[in-house]
Amino acid sequence: MSPKVPGSTFTLKPKSQDVPEGSTAEFVAQVAREDTSVRWERDGRDLNPGGRWSVSRPSSGRHVLSVSDVRAEDASELAVIAGGSRVRFRLQVLKPQPSVVEEQQVGGGKMLPLSVNEADEEVGSARLEQEGGGEDNFCEHRQELTGLFLEKPQNGIVQVGGELAFVARVQSELLSRKPSVRWFKGKWMDLASKVGTHLKLTETFDRNTKVYTFEMRVMEAKESFAGSYRCEVMLKEKFDSWTFELLVEEAPEPKQVVDIRAAFRKVSTTGEDSGELDFSGLLKKREQKVQASEPNEDVWELLKGANPQEYEKIAFEHGVTDLRGLLHRLKRMKQEQKKSDVFLKRLDPTYQADRGGRVRLAVDLEDPNTEIKWFKNGTEIRSSGKFIMEAQGKRRILTINHCSLADDAAYEVMVGDEKCSTELFVRDPPVRIVRDLDDQSCLVGDRVEFLCEVSEEGAQVKWLKDGKELSREESCKFRFKKDGHKHQLILGEVCQEDNGRYSVVTSGGETHAELHVEEKPLEVIRGMADLTVNARDLAVFRCEVSEEHVSGRWYKDGREVRPSEHVRISHVGRIHKLEIDGVMDEDKGDYTFVPEGHAFSLSAKLNMLEVKIDYVPRQEPPKIHLEPLEGLAENTIVVVAGNKLRLDLPISGDPTPTVIWRRGQQVISAPQGRVHVESFPDHSTFVVECAERGDEDCYSIVVQNDAGEDSAQLIVKVVDVPDPPSTPSIVVLGGDWCLAEWEPPEWDGGAPLLGYVVERKKKQSFRWMRLNFEPVKQPRFEPRRMIEGATYELRVFAVNAIGTSRPSPPCQPFVPLDPPGQPTGLAVEDVSDESVTLRWKMPEQIGVTGLLGYNVEYHVDGGDEWKEACPGLVTRTNVCVSGLATGARMFFRVCAVNAAGPGPHGSLSQPVTVRQVVERPRVLLPRNLRQGLTRKVGETVNIVIPFQGKPPPSVLWEKDEQPLDSSAVSVRNGESDSILYIRHCDRAHSGLYSLTLKLEQLTDQATINLQVVERPSPPRAVTVEEVWSSNVSLSWQPPIDDGNAELAGYSVQKADSKSMEWFTVFERYRRTHCVVSDLVLGNAYFFRVFSENVCGLSETACTSKDSAYIQKSGLAYKRPVFQERDPSEPTRFSHPLVDVVSVAGYNATLSCCVRGNPKPKVMWLRNGLDISEDPRFRMFTCQGICTLEVRKPAPFDGALFTCRANNNLGEDQTECRLTVRVSQ
Repeated sequence: MSPKVPGSTFTLKPKSQDVPEGSTAEFVAQVAREDTSVRWERDGRDLNPGGRWSVSRPSSGRHVLSVSDVRAEDASELAVIAGGSRVRFRLQVLKPQPSVVEEQQVGGGKMLPLSVNEADEEVGSARLEQEGGGEDNFCEHRQELTGLFLEKPQNGIVQVGGELAFVARVQSELLSRKPSVRWFKGKWMDLASKVGTHLKLTETFDRNTKVYTFEMRVMEAKESFAGSYRCEVMLKEKFDSWTFELLVEEAPEPKQVVDIRAAFRKVSTTGEDSGELDFSGLLKKREQKVQASEPNEDVWELLKGANPQEYEKIAFEHGVTDLRGLLHRLKRMKQEQKKSDVFLKRLDPTYQADRGGRVRLAVDLEDPNTEIKWFKNGTEIRSSGKFIMEAQGKRRILTINHCSLADDAAYEVMVGDEKCSTELFVRDPPVRIVRDLDDQSCLVGDRVEFLCEVSEEGAQVKWLKDGKELSREESCKFRFKKDGHKHQLILGEVCQEDNGRYSVVTSGGETHAELHVEEKPLEVIRGMADLTVNARDLAVFRCEVSEEHVSGRWYKDGREVRPSEHVRISHVGRIHKLEIDGVMDEDKGDYTFVPEGHAFSLSAKLNMLEVKIDYVPRQEPPKIHLEPLEGLAENTIVVVAGNKLRLDLPISGDPTPTVIWRRGQQVISAPQGRVHVESFPDHSTFVVECAERGDEDCYSIVVQNDAGEDSAQLIVKVVDVPDPPSTPSIVVLGGDWCLAEWEPPEWDGGAPLLGYVVERKKKQSFRWMRLNFEPVKQPRFEPRRMIEGATYELRVFAVNAIGTSRPSPPCQPFVPLDPPGQPTGLAVEDVSDESVTLRWKMPEQIGVTGLLGYNVEYHVDGGDEWKEACPGLVTRTNVCVSGLATGARMFFRVCAVNAAGPGPHGSLSQPVTVRQVVERPRVLLPRNLRQGLTRKVGETVNIVIPFQGKPPPSVLWEKDEQPLDSSAVSVRNGESDSILYIRHCDRAHSGLYSLTLKLEQLTDQATINLQVVERPSPPRAVTVEEVWSSNVSLSWQPPIDDGNAELAGYSVQKADSKSMEWFTVFERYRRTHCVVSDLVLGNAYFFRVFSENVCGLSETACTSKDSAYIQKSGLAYKRPVFQERDPSEPTRFSHPLVDVVSVAGYNATLSCCVRGNPKPKVMWLRNGLDISEDPRFRMFTCQGICTLEVRKPAPFDGALFTCRANNNLGEDQTECRLTVRVSQ
């Protein structure tokens, strides 16, 4: 495929022009395709038509930019953009010579240029009328712009594969928080989801300048990136938008040598010779060569002057593919287009409305009695509850209620053969978040649901996890549920990988929530039991826990058991086994299984039965063998609360000794129970079932026989989870953080504390969220990432090696809130003898609850005590502090106050002296009044003149150095301005008005020249001086009254004595004599003259008393007498209706012919009923031929149809029957 040639979009390009000031400039652009979108730019920004700038489309593919009444400020650099092509040109304004009075061509005559004041007034009034006329439409379909941009993104051009950045800056000085910025391509494509290899969005904040910078960077650009982009800034009720363009140009390729043999090689899709020639390679090179050599050649100009036989050659050389369409447009361009005088004001090029809103399309007509028709996509619109058509004088309005996406179409208004069109764009309103997501905390394997509500039913939302979009295709774990306004994300059987931040993003906002997944507490399904086996037998310890993936370790008497030849350890599913093959005496002991990562253990005893041969020894004193307690500090045994303690102590002695266990002084003798003792000949067992905190004590054992006794001390220490900490208290509050402190637990569980775990929740929620995964060492914590203005609660857990304590009582509910910032710009606005007026700006940081007010304080220079200047808080950003001593020097300071308390103070660097400052009076005369003021008789005069001076000066008005007449002129004087008002002015009000200000010995004065004008009187004594051939010489005298204005000239008219119809010969003629030529021989003429000034022509004209007869030679012609014919004719049908048989589903047509003068009115009937409003029937009448079209009739549409016509001379009708048969 050959590359796209940027220059081929335009077939006719606009040229730069040098235009005299006051004239009209027109720039014409012609595009090759009718559906190509065209935009105009002025000085790099989009050109919005209005006022003297207008954009029209007189024919398909032809676009015209017109500038009327060109002025010096209109000189600028212009550009027109179509598709991916841009053409630049300029408008240069030539100023007229001071001594030459230029004329402007208006319609068919000439008009002198207006004065500066009159031109400003006319342009101002036109602008106000235009803004007033379009105010309703603008408010209904456009959101109001508030001007948030400090710097707007500009149009850019990048080559294919290049990189370009668009920058927007927003001033945050008057904003309460960071604004939300979104980038779009086209109308609705949000670029936030397109970030990746080719697009990057960044944002920064400069704390020194308080400016947010938002950047959109396009990388490795492609041709498809070209188009219109939009940047939107939103903050609560504030909104601003800016549109810019990106053009992508072809990258220059290195010059290559064209191999003509390779270009003409035979190629097939399989790589073999196919017998067909491939010209694409050669054509591509030739197109690039033509583009490089002649990039600005105008194709239209070449085609206009070329031979038709050369059209194909020119199209081939310039890369034009649609030659047939180009020739059709060329033919239409050669046809002369007549300018329409039907419309005063056309429809705007585009309108925009929100879905469900209302929009008004308005057009102004020349004739208020003209009938119009409205069309939507070519279909006529009928008035209904949705489409309301109004007529207000010359204005016609179409109101569309409850706009839907089906109303996004092209609309036309047609008056006869003339029409104007527009496009309506309907967009969905932003989808807002009504109910935010809640933080979730759960266990592994649980089912989690996130729920949010949006403002629009059935709206599209986007779910994200840690900034990455979730989709059904990626994982079957996520299920998305939509129910009206509610949207749910369901996670089944969550795991640790599901921890993260989940978000919901809509077109109008976003909400976030945290998910914290914790491991399930391990449960024992089947515990271990004590075993007693014979020597050399197999001993198997077995236990079962609730989780399959949990591993563990086996211990014997506190030492880890390692696998060997006769010891096997296995783990299958949830079952853990320890097998000892060939039990020997050294295998006896207490075996314990400890799951990894969990603070509990399972224990059981292994006993072995042996056949012993006892010999009768000599008496042996009793002895307690403490070998099992070796390695324990101070014979201390540690047991976890809830676990079983079994202590076997070997004893020896002959005869068998008696064993006594004591706790303190209390003897333990119970053989059963939770704490009991088991006695055997060779050992004694101390057992505590389900150890408790109260079992912690010092235990003693005493063995006795006839040979003596022995004793030992044992300390049992029970460790458990610690007690809950004390209720946390909030020490410091911030905007999205706080500092919480608490007291350690009263009992640490018998083991050192590892730290604390903190949880939080919103007050209205029931789900707690863990804030730290690693325990904190100190009894304080600083939670962050909270929402300012929301209410939270905190609770704390204590953690030791055994486990986690119960939660502490929750703290008092608190609201994160920052105190306001320091007020800026504190300055003195005014000072009097007893008061000082201060003003300042709002602080940069306000807080979500808003400001309660400001506290204003002052103190006398040299003192230290600050006093309140006003009782209570001040709600405005200015205040007048009164009751101060004259001449005192005061310091002032202001601080803002919100719900979090007062913020830092802003103060004046220098003291203020309380004393009135005298300011010299000065008249600020507006610029438009310095050259004088002109008004017509009967108009209103309203002159507002501002002035300065402190204290307010006295004001004196005079006219021609005489006091004003209060009965004819009204004057109102204020502290800073004075108004002179005349309700209905006349010629007597003309004169020199002076305004004098006096303040003590100081004065100032300004003068205004008021000129009241009216129409002049007619000229005098119009005389026919001489008649020769077909010429007449006239003369007259100037008028007596010129209307208090300079005469612009005279208007001379002539009239034939037979018809007495007046025709204008000269307009604004300066002299008092003229020669009228080209008169008809044999006719007698009368002449009259009007005088003209700035108000217009005189009310009457001066007519010549005698006629001027133009002599002719030859015979007199006798005009024949013709008898007039009466064209009236009664109504009658010259060709009646005939019966018609039609097939169901195909349109049927009934036709007849009618005659009559005046033109008869035609009505169609079906079975005697009027069908003019039935949409299934279409009726046409052209040149007396009446046609009825039945759209796709069904069998039941067959009936008797009647065509009835009548005028004021009679009535006639004809009938036929329509039969509809079903197709076989």
